[in-house]
Amino acid sequence: MAPEPAVTLETVEDDIACITLNRPKLLNAIDGSLINGVDDALNTLSRGGFRAAILTGAGRGFCAGADLSGTGQAWTDVKPATPPFKVTYDAQVRLAELFVRMYELPIPVIAAVNGVAVGGGLAFALHSDIRIASGNARFGSVFIKAGFSSMDMGTSYLLPKIVGAGVARELMLTGRIIDAEEAYRISLVHEVVEPDDLMGAALSKAREITANNAFGVWQTKIGLNAALDAPSLRHAIEIENRTQILTGFTNNPAEAAKAHREKRAPKWDPL
Repeated sequence: MAPEPAVTLETVEDDIACITLNRPKLLNAIDGSLINGVDDALNTLSRGGFRAAILTGAGRGFCAGADLSGTGQAWTDVKPATPPFKVTYDAQVRLAELFVRMYELPIPVIAAVNGVAVGGGLAFALHSDIRIASGNARFGSVFIKAGFSSMDMGTSYLLPKIVGAGVARELMLTGRIIDAEEAYRISLVHEVVEPDDLMGAALSKAREITANNAFGVWQTKIGLNAALDAPSLRHAIEIENRTQILTGFTNNPAEAAKAHREKRAPKWDPL
């Protein structure tokens, strides 16, 4: 019997996909098979056909970070003569690039955090556009507890932008794990729901997004990412000006006005 795939990708509704991290016995810990599986899912989502994606974990965990059991698949192909330092560095780069790809995906990603999300699991949540947590969710930048620093997988870049520098410093320096309610209080997650309601809440949010025009959603995601890195207000406004004029050349603004007058849902242009 073939082993279960480490990651599954399925269509849950119309233009909405669901990526499931699928190593439940190890709380979906990251190894080479999981990295490859997420890469394959991102390849599919990047080709179009979906308007939004939900990211979740199988079983009782979201993602427990790197697989330290020693039984997982290597992250990179290792040649016998490769120095150990290079092997480790290549693995680090391979993993970090996965998160960059997810962050730059042209469709929004909603993290449905069903359980522990620490280390790399926290990074999966941070690189998502929206985070919804069940009451069972737990979050932590625990790299420092494993003898490393907390500077890993984009955490030092994204966590301060999401929760503020002061809160991020405390979480990264202590490595403490917080529950879903504290995550909501510090604005790490947008909503906390009962475990049985998690996927429904994520799907509802995805529907809210896909009800809007595809071009506008795409431009909002990539434009917002660019504006967050803009060195000044004027730079951000220049990005907005160009984006808004581009969207104005679609039929969507005229259709929105017509649909409003006719009291019906708009029929958006395809992307």
